[in-house]
Amino acid sequence: MSRDLQYTDNGKLRHFLTIEDLRKETLEQILSTADKFTQFGQREIKKLPLLRGHTVVNLFFENSSRTRTTFEIAAKRLSADVINLNPDTSSTSKGETLLDTVDILEAMHTDLFIIRHAKSGVAELIAQHVPDHVHIINAGDGQHAHPTQAMLDMFTIRQYKGSFHELRVTIVGDILHSRVARSQIHALNSLGVHEIRVVAPNSLLPAQIERLGVHTYTDLLQGLDGVDVIIMLRLQKERMHNAYIPSEQEYFNLYGLTTDSLAAAADDAIIMHPGPINRGLEISSEVADGPRSVILPQVTNGIAVRMAVMAMTLGGASDV
Repeated sequence: MSRDLQYTDNGKLRHFLTIEDLRKETLEQILSTADKFTQFGQREIKKLPLLRGHTVVNLFFENSSRTRTTFEIAAKRLSADVINLNPDTSSTSKGETLLDTVDILEAMHTDLFIIRHAKSGVAELIAQHVPDHVHIINAGDGQHAHPTQAMLDMFTIRQYKGSFHELRVTIVGDILHSRVARSQIHALNSLGVHEIRVVAPNSLLPAQIERLGVHTYTDLLQGLDGVDVIIMLRLQKERMHNAYIPSEQEYFNLYGLTTDSLAAAADDAIIMHPGPINRGLEISSEVADGPRSVILPQVTNGIAVRMAVMAMTLGGASDV
């Protein structure tokens, strides 16, 4: 992916498609802008006029109630007009191509598309297709990237841990199929964490993942030893067409986060999960609902982070 596609000629954020081609300064600006929006979210009246007159279309070709809803809330808090398009009932189900659908919606003066698709690269394809005044945010494409999820995770880590530089972070679970993990790794590296670990059975580890700057473990306790942040991932069974694990019970026994396995981490380690949670498969209810879990704050933070990204792409962040 060309960095030029995500930035305007004067260096401002035009599209938000992936973390790996963004400057560190951009990630830091997203976090600082989201911090301001978090403060607005604590007010009785949470609405701001930054995107008044702009039209935002949620174009989700793959289900995700949490991501779509937080994008919708974020856009409405910025006073944008929001359209949620269900492709199952749209013209795409009648044979219209994806790019034709985008063209039709752009002709209705859409300013920003939030795109989620099961195929990798679709958000970039649309970004290459639309005119300069139209902006694209990737809400998850195939196994490639989920940049806003990664940034709300970075915001949550900074909220609870402050500086990134001394942190040891472990990501546990289905690394192979996870677009979230890829975006998280790029963000953590860019923001300068001390160490990134990934833990999974060999069948769920991508080939040569060490090239991304991570240490790999197949033993959960070794991977959790002394870490400050634990990010659990769900098993993406909808993307598994082969037997990647012997059984769900065996997977939980070996890789599920329980109070016993959590004891290997630092005493003040926080527990994160991008959701949805499969209780009793990747994490026990006792841990998911426990005092060190920040899973619900992640959801709350998603609104502020998505507000920040939308404001930056549409040029309203300077007015915050």
